[in-house]
Amino acid sequence: MVNVMKGVLIECDKPMKQFLLHLDETNTLGRRFIIQDLDETHLFISSDVIELLMTRVDDLLDQISFPINDRD
Repeated sequence: MVNVMKGVLIECDKPMKQFLLHLDETNTLGRRFIIQDLDETHLFISSDVIELLMTRVDDLLDQISFPINDRD
């Protein structure tokens, strides 16, 4: 029997992949979303969590970056 799932292929660096794996393992988005861990830089994830996942990644990037002030 063939099992078909709609998903999105994600390419990312290793640290971002570890962050995504952590979100998946801890059910931070309310459920597991990684369908398949393909290799060191690719994940196949459920397509219905893309918007929420992008929000979480943006929040993370906001937390670890600092604003650059223009010097006038």
